[in-house]
Amino acid sequence: MGWIIFIVATLGWHIGMYGMFKKAGIEGWKALVPFYNTWCMVQKMELPKYWFFLQLIPVAGQFITIWITIKFVEHFGRFGFWHHAATVLLPFLYFPYLGFSKSERYAGIPVVKNYKKSVAREWIDAAAFAVVAATLIRTFVFEAYVIPSSSMEKTLLINDYLFVSKFAYGPRIPNTPIAMPFVHHTIPGIETKSYVEWIHIPYTRWFASPVKRNDVVVFNFPAGDTLTREFDSKDPYYDIVRREGRDVAWEKYTIATRPVDKRENYVKRCVAVAGDVIKVVDGTLFVNGKPSEFTNISTFYIVKTKNVFLDEDILKEKGIHINMAEDEGASGDYAALNNSNYRLNLSNNELEKLKTIPGVDSIVREKSTISDVYPYCYNNTPFKWTVDDFGGEGLWVPKKGVNIKLTEDNKVLYKRVISVYEGNTWEEHDGRVFINGKETDNYTFKMDYYWMMGDNRHKSQDSRFWGFVPEDHIVGKASLVWFSWEGGPRWKRIFRWIK
Repeated sequence: MGWIIFIVATLGWHIGMYGMFKKAGIEGWKALVPFYNTWCMVQKMELPKYWFFLQLIPVAGQFITIWITIKFVEHFGRFGFWHHAATVLLPFLYFPYLGFSKSERYAGIPVVKNYKKSVAREWIDAAAFAVVAATLIRTFVFEAYVIPSSSMEKTLLINDYLFVSKFAYGPRIPNTPIAMPFVHHTIPGIETKSYVEWIHIPYTRWFASPVKRNDVVVFNFPAGDTLTREFDSKDPYYDIVRREGRDVAWEKYTIATRPVDKRENYVKRCVAVAGDVIKVVDGTLFVNGKPSEFTNISTFYIVKTKNVFLDEDILKEKGIHINMAEDEGASGDYAALNNSNYRLNLSNNELEKLKTIPGVDSIVREKSTISDVYPYCYNNTPFKWTVDDFGGEGLWVPKKGVNIKLTEDNKVLYKRVISVYEGNTWEEHDGRVFINGKETDNYTFKMDYYWMMGDNRHKSQDSRFWGFVPEDHIVGKASLVWFSWEGGPRWKRIFRWIK
């Protein structure tokens, strides 16, 4: 349903703009080309060219695009409140009317200059409508994000700019509806909250649709309910507490909390959905007893060569992407250990390309032994897990409506789900569990949960470190890379669908 609405709205917008362009004396096909259409509008209206380039700014660019379309409508002689409202809220209906109605014509620059509304009033009206429209679009339709880290390489690269569909799983109503537009959780410059919590809406999602296995998903960081002002999610609060102790953390740092919709946004691949059983054995992910269908993951390899130096140029020539900007010796994507040994971060596809380079003698996958992982039971034999050997005999992902028996082994796995994500009180006395003050040995889950992992398996902070992702934390599906940058545009990645 969400995609149908999105497609109909998009078609209506472009069809209407096609007719409007022809009336304005611009070739109609130009209206159908993203970004080029706004360039043509800027030229036709003789606006300063920088307005076009301001659209490329993440988040704020949506406001600029809407403002340009409002100005274009004014060149049809339509200045009234309801005309601006229709431009913002119903462009897929209003633009076809302007473009194809015989009673509407393009009046051009003279009619705008002769209009009596003051310049200040014109700016205020246009800005107000643009803010409303951009806010609605970001909340319910799609939002732009930029990839800040390498956790999803080689699928998503640092400085990939994404469109994330809010309709894919159903638009989520904000928990904190009163907030500053275009700001996630903190007002830049003054470092204060961009929202108020005295009005709080419980979790609500329209046209809800479940996340599908292997989708690339944007979600709110589950362990971001509590944080330090000094580090936020760069060094999660719970990691600091495990490392330094709770009392030290509260004395040393400024502790804060956030509602679900204002927690940091993460992007990972959903490798398991509610009801699945997962485990990682020697770096291979198994879902319901079978190897995961998605196989193009990235991990580290030790590469030995004879009479060849594996530099960046050779690797690029073979189509192997190495993030040299993150080169930090042995911890980076690329490290020359000596004249013939290298440590490289490679996807499975790149591994096959590397094998074709003459002089490559041997390639051995590096195994991670990092054991500081969920559920952090270092002395409990069933949970001596590592990044590459995780889940034991199998870890079950909670599913809405399913009742489980609470045991000594699984209590540590599901305690946070029951107490924090589902809002129950949890107490234990003499080995007995009390939920909401009542003794019980079972629990029925209220929500579906998901298991998220980065495609860059050795450089990803994901569910192996903080556990399950509740359905109320799901923001949307990463659908399209609309721009990408690495010292210049990565032209081959622009307008690429995410798989």
